[in-house]
Amino acid sequence: MPWECRTVEDQRREFAQAAMSCNNFSALCREFGITRRTGLKWVERHTKCQPLTDRSRRPHTSPSRTPEEIERLILAVRADNPGWGARTIREVLLTEGHANIPCAKTVNNILNRYGCISPEESQKRQPFTRFEKALCNQMWQADFKGEFRMGDGRYCYPLDIIDDHSRFAIRIAPHLGTANVVIPVFTEAFREFGLPDTILSDNGAQFAGFRKGYTQFERWLMDLDVLPIHGRIKHPQTQGKIERFHRTMKQELLEHTAIADIEDAKNKFCIWRDKYNNLRPHEALGMKRPGEVYEPSQREYKEKTERYEYGGEYHVIKVNNWGYVRFDKWQIYLSETMIDQYIEFRPSPDGERFIACYRNFKIAEFNTENGQLIHRFIARL
Repeated sequence: MPWECRTVEDQRREFAQAAMSCNNFSALCREFGITRRTGLKWVERHTKCQPLTDRSRRPHTSPSRTPEEIERLILAVRADNPGWGARTIREVLLTEGHANIPCAKTVNNILNRYGCISPEESQKRQPFTRFEKALCNQMWQADFKGEFRMGDGRYCYPLDIIDDHSRFAIRIAPHLGTANVVIPVFTEAFREFGLPDTILSDNGAQFAGFRKGYTQFERWLMDLDVLPIHGRIKHPQTQGKIERFHRTMKQELLEHTAIADIEDAKNKFCIWRDKYNNLRPHEALGMKRPGEVYEPSQREYKEKTERYEYGGEYHVIKVNNWGYVRFDKWQIYLSETMIDQYIEFRPSPDGERFIACYRNFKIAEFNTENGQLIHRFIARL
């Protein structure tokens, strides 16, 4: 029987018509490859002039289906916050006191059913392993969010600072450029929240590598006993949390909000930062808000840098007006940002290197045979 040449409905109609004049119903069913029960079903429908297509197995009623008013609540929160996922929406509704909120999987199914989630966004949200500091203020991460054009035609450059442990947004500081803004922004942050132990940033000119030396920002942090470190070049995953923060900012604010000018940017970033810190639950924090986890530092910021005294065991040399120091028989370039500062030189344990130290930080190593720079790397002693 050439079933392939006809539709399923044609085959069922042919079977039902043949059954009307057939003496051996069981044999006819075997010929068409169906059971007697199925055959009787198609004969009955054909006799009653009913369609021979498959009927939906969906029940007429769904007692377990989420009530429409709950679905409307979920969709309303999503509409106000297009970047929020199912777990976040569920947690917010529960916190607001709404009852009968379904599990996160059901909330996600509702968002899918109403076309709120694209496959691309689902792929972006695949989890991966993250590492974090054990306590607040052990490390802050900082970076400029990529610039974007505002309504007045000018570009906005937000400088963002977050706490590594709690994900708390310390600062979102929008500016019209990136020059001469880093230290003032951090000064405000230090005054409000105290000093962290370490600050992680990228290798941008505002943070690192001034004329193959050190930036004013790096020296200023060392003056405050804060370790400046930088992510590996071309490895943004080193600063995964600030990168993720920027993606969240884009999804939840910048993709859905028009920003007219720099004053408008300050206002809207302030509102969104408060929502991010105090309203939006964070999956990495067990659905707590960053504001519930973060605690200000006990290390107080002092407006005046304290004088540092070296121990007297090693040579201490003043950097000249061109950023050089003369140590042993070598004239060594250190950095113009260190002009008039005192550097301690320590021998390495193997005697093959000498180590340049600024305050309680190791900042460079040099070869004892030729005075050549081995590397620049800031680390605590």
